[in-house]
Amino acid sequence: MIMSIFRSIPLLFGLFFLVLLTSCIDEEDFQNSPTANFEALWKIVDEQYCFLDYKGIDWDSVHTVYSAKITDKMDRYALFDTLSNMLSTLKDGHVNLYSTHDMARYWSWYEDYPTNFYEDLQRTYLGTDYRIASGLKYTILRTDSIGYLYCGSFSDGFSDDNISEALYYMRNCRGLILDVRSNSGGVLTYATRLAEHFTVETLPVGYIQHKTGKGHSDFSEPYAVNLDPSKGIHWLRPVVLLTNRKCFSATNWFVNCMQQLPQVITVGDRTGGGSGLPFSSELPNGWYVRFSASPMLNPKKEQLELGIDPNVRIDIPIPEAFATKRDAMIDYADSVLLKLTKD
Repeated sequence: MIMSIFRSIPLLFGLFFLVLLTSCIDEEDFQNSPTANFEALWKIVDEQYCFLDYKGIDWDSVHTVYSAKITDKMDRYALFDTLSNMLSTLKDGHVNLYSTHDMARYWSWYEDYPTNFYEDLQRTYLGTDYRIASGLKYTILRTDSIGYLYCGSFSDGFSDDNISEALYYMRNCRGLILDVRSNSGGVLTYATRLAEHFTVETLPVGYIQHKTGKGHSDFSEPYAVNLDPSKGIHWLRPVVLLTNRKCFSATNWFVNCMQQLPQVITVGDRTGGGSGLPFSSELPNGWYVRFSASPMLNPKKEQLELGIDPNVRIDIPIPEAFATKRDAMIDYADSVLLKLTKD
């Protein structure tokens, strides 16, 4: 009898292990299924994305539309495309889905608008002997002592010393053209660092909020963000800031900061927006989603997500600009500064 029981133990253990293994496999398959990943992504956005109410997006209706497109027999490529299309309804350049084979993105915020910046035209003004300080390009234009400084990215690190050297080089200039066209953002610290060289006093430049709950409008009270003066060289003479639609994210915030300064005039096109600080989360299958989670506001507590209008709206006419090799925005900025500083 006892021997019979012992002989049964391996069989019973094997059956138990088989049931346990089958249970684990079924659970794992469910967690990695297209349906599970769709539901996870939808829920993450529903609870954490910060512009659903502001943009008037009916996220429940989006669920109804896209859940009907999901089947557990679809492959990962079809799943990725479907999830990407769902995220595109947010119309947000900060929203990305990352897999090993692709990155979902929404670029219509600038692709559907005039470019208004061309490096071929810019070379007419920079020449070949311009200076480079990390991510900054600068020179003195041939017109009457007007400086030109181009910052094409806030991802390229530059120091206070880099900025101070550029401003010192242009110390005898009567005005400055500060060009951030097609700067799609980067590190907010670098954007703030550059703006700090244009004030000698602490200024309120806006507000920030954080999500406090799962509701679409569950936010903290806005708390103030100030711009403190740099310890380096400051530029307080007239500035014309050039913008276009591709000014996004950290550059959008930079433009907001600069518009609070009395010596600055913005010229060009509306910026691309992107005022939400990004946040990342992971789906069950290992894909990552990045999206806006904390809105940033201007000093009037107005949203900046959809872009900032310039003081003066100008486009670069095509093909006339290439025929003459002239950048209408730089020429306009040059003429404005000459008028402002003629005395």
